[in-house]
Amino acid sequence: MNLPSMAFRDGEMDDDAWIVQANGVELCVETFGDRGDPAILLVAGAASSMDWWESGFCRRLAGGGRYVVRYDHRDTGRSTNYESGSPPYGFDDLVADAVGLLDSLEVELAHVVGISMGGAIAQRLAVDHGHRVASLTLISTSPALRPNAPPNLDLPLMSAELLAHFIDPAPSPAPDPDWTNRAMVVDSIVASQHTMAGSCGFDDARLRQLAARVVGRTTDIAASLTNHWLIDAGASYRSRLGQITAPTLVIHGTEDPLFPYGHAEALAREIPGTRLLPLDGVGHQMPPPQTWELVIPALLRHSGEGGNAERAQ
Repeated sequence: MNLPSMAFRDGEMDDDAWIVQANGVELCVETFGDRGDPAILLVAGAASSMDWWESGFCRRLAGGGRYVVRYDHRDTGRSTNYESGSPPYGFDDLVADAVGLLDSLEVELAHVVGISMGGAIAQRLAVDHGHRVASLTLISTSPALRPNAPPNLDLPLMSAELLAHFIDPAPSPAPDPDWTNRAMVVDSIVASQHTMAGSCGFDDARLRQLAARVVGRTTDIAASLTNHWLIDAGASYRSRLGQITAPTLVIHGTEDPLFPYGHAEALAREIPGTRLLPLDGVGHQMPPPQTWELVIPALLRHSGEGGNAERAQ
């Protein structure tokens, strides 16, 4: 078996992460567990590096007998990045990146878990590359979500409070942070996460530590927090969701202000055989640690059941 490329940027390795060549770009990847176990591919949301899939979360999945893969999207973390404001790629490229990553790791079949825009990438993988998807888990996302595309008007709109924040977040629109000021950027990330939280809230110290790690690992934080919001959305694929054959689990916060719970119910209607797992009091956020006792066993069960999952063993 050929090992992935380990040509580290500037000759340095961040923790146990390494660089692979995938779809013509460099993607930074980290794995947990035994390569011989069924693979779980974790796909982060827009403007999010792999750090948002916390190491403790990944290790617990790996401890359940899974080969866990997390990676930095292009323009996040240590993956290929471009000038802020000028991304020369689109959503379709981010989908192709995920396929290329599986190829580079010689993973033929993966249990794909995606959150928010990562959930959209996961849906596209299941639609266009179903033979690579053993099972599908969609967290805090929406049917056939496409970045920068108009919202689906048949689904609940974001909360009035969140809409007001986007339209007028302050008495005068807040400027971008000073990207050279690490503390200011961390403050901005923490503040943005709070706008998405449900009543379960955040452990602020933990969130701030995570945001500091994200900023510290990211080659160009301005590009990371800007470029995904400017990419081409690609073609609509909602009419094809009924073609998904991978066993599907939808995990969704009951207080998600960006994609209210009706989006989860729509996914369950439109993807055959989908099961729903509501997270009470959770907003548009990574499942917080207090939910891991529910979420991690659910992911292990879902990635160990029949259907396409049998081919991943």
